[in-house]
Amino acid sequence: MVWTPLHAKIHRTIRSRHLFERNQRLLIAVSGGQDSLCLIKLLLDLQSKWGWYLGIAHYDHRWRSDSEANANHVENLAKSWGISFYLETANQLINSEATARDWRYQALSAIAKANNYQYIVTGHTASDRAETLLYNLIRGTGADGLQALTWQRPLTTGIMLVRPLLEITRLQTEQFCQEFKLPIWEDSTNQDLQYARNRIRQELLPYLRHNFNPQVESALAQTAELLQAEVEYLEKAAQQLREKAMSWGMGDEKDSLTLLPLRLNRRVLQKAPLALQRRVMRQILQQILTDAPSFEHIEKLTALIIAPNRSQTDPFPGGAIAQVEGDWICLK
Repeated sequence: MVWTPLHAKIHRTIRSRHLFERNQRLLIAVSGGQDSLCLIKLLLDLQSKWGWYLGIAHYDHRWRSDSEANANHVENLAKSWGISFYLETANQLINSEATARDWRYQALSAIAKANNYQYIVTGHTASDRAETLLYNLIRGTGADGLQALTWQRPLTTGIMLVRPLLEITRLQTEQFCQEFKLPIWEDSTNQDLQYARNRIRQELLPYLRHNFNPQVESALAQTAELLQAEVEYLEKAAQQLREKAMSWGMGDEKDSLTLLPLRLNRRVLQKAPLALQRRVMRQILQQILTDAPSFEHIEKLTALIIAPNRSQTDPFPGGAIAQVEGDWICLK
């Protein structure tokens, strides 16, 4: 086996970030593109050092006329490497990127659960992280959206989603595939500019590289990495503040804190910085709304922390209303 600097980097990353344990079962999501082929080749080469059992999962959205041939291509690669192969094919038309992403993770989780894999591994790179940061920034988001694509997160009970390539750019995965002559399957939808992410990849990032920073992808990925740690800290601090505000003066009623009606003590919240106040309100709204709370939802609930007595909001989606009752914000 040829040991490249990229092998060494990924080996160190897995060890230092505790992404995997030894002798675990890893299900690798392989589309056939350069990033996923780079990923599976690296993990195959590192397998002897870690004792992993590897499997390949492929998903066919049925978006393209060559999608079945694409799936056969990945299956043949799995056979040539002696790896278990799993295919999931969409049984109905998937018409949006968000729906496709949700379907992929559901499909991967089902395969992993049925075959006793502890980890699902994807080939997201620093370039994907940069694109996601820009995409969410353009749409409007807080720090949480800017730090999306984390190294690992629980996907379902007992199954962890892991992204080992988040410090590797798409240019590096391309060079790696060329070095090892890996047979990349070119996905024609990646060139379709009707998708916003493709316009960011094909037009915006090249413009930023040429006119502002040749290393813009790595710079944005590093920003996302910094924000990830800060978001984790703020979320924990907000959770502690929320629990204090909800339980203050309520005795032993903590078991029912997630149910409406619920109360938040304004005197507790008034002592906190605005950033934590907003996060508390966001956490509350995430519990009672079916969709993610908007900036406007969070702001109108936060405003009640210092609003006059008897102030109230207009109804949130679903009908809940928040009202000031003395020292309390009551949601009912």
